[in-house]
Amino acid sequence: MQELKDRYGRKHDYLRISVTDRCNLRCLYCMPEEGVEFTESENVLSYDDIVQVVKVGASLGISKLRITGGEPLIRPGLDGLIARLSDIPGITDIALTTNGIFLAKQAKALKAAGLNRVNISLDTLDAARFRFIARRGDLSRVLEGIEAAAAAGFDPIKLNCVLLKGVNEDEIAKFLKLAYERPLHVRFIEYMPIGHADDNWRKHYLPLSRVLEIAEGEGYAISRKDSVKGNGPSDDWQMEGATGSFGLIHPISDHFCSNCNRLRLTADGNLKPCLYWVDELNVKEALGDPDAMRHLYYRAMDIKPENHEMAAKLADGDLTHVPTERRMSQIGG
Repeated sequence: MQELKDRYGRKHDYLRISVTDRCNLRCLYCMPEEGVEFTESENVLSYDDIVQVVKVGASLGISKLRITGGEPLIRPGLDGLIARLSDIPGITDIALTTNGIFLAKQAKALKAAGLNRVNISLDTLDAARFRFIARRGDLSRVLEGIEAAAAAGFDPIKLNCVLLKGVNEDEIAKFLKLAYERPLHVRFIEYMPIGHADDNWRKHYLPLSRVLEIAEGEGYAISRKDSVKGNGPSDDWQMEGATGSFGLIHPISDHFCSNCNRLRLTADGNLKPCLYWVDELNVKEALGDPDAMRHLYYRAMDIKPENHEMAAKLADGDLTHVPTERRMSQIGG
């Protein structure tokens, strides 16, 4: 059967699945503090629907999955879905991205169900600043989630830190020290204009070259590192003598579109070829019809653009496509 290759020869073997657009936090780079309209429950893909979509994808070469949201751990029975997905022939790796608030209570069950890896969002190590960025929640529960993930045997454990100029850039050295002292893999991520490219985004955007400057300024002997398992677009670095490592995900200052291997499935049932652009394909119309579902996967390959052009947006340049109006929580982080 024809594999999933787009017009630029990029082979796609990775599907990111948003199981909900709801979240218990309101992180300032992801969603508004108030007035968020969530998808009605009857319009969210059921677990049976998701399994259908993945089975067809696996038959076309999809082997890696990531469960996202919103916050995926607020959806009941997620370990049951992961167990079903892990049983699909061809699926070899399942990861989860979570804010960590509910992870302590679920880590063991998720591991037993077949979850291979976990990414935990952590933008600050300061409790008061956590409340500012996330607008609610408790940092201590995230830290408990990290410990529970380690106790459950997840390896690697990655921490996703979105850098915001004037907000948390002064903590870069603290995160580097954390990766030096503990077997954690800190991934610094550039703030992306997903669903909003206003002056607030421009004000807080910080290129990740700053991380390397600070690492060297702190006296770390750094060198490039072979990719940590599952890192995808991360530009990985090792500090001499460190237990962990750090990575840079810089979609704007140094985009990685030439190596893109991923598709996204939104909670409301749309297949997205690219995070940034508006293009989506509704999978609900193909449920129950594997041939129609295969056609949608191939169609996604046909319409996938060469790159996302976020750098042009930062420079206020012209774009060749239409950016999405969905926020990150509505697409799947």
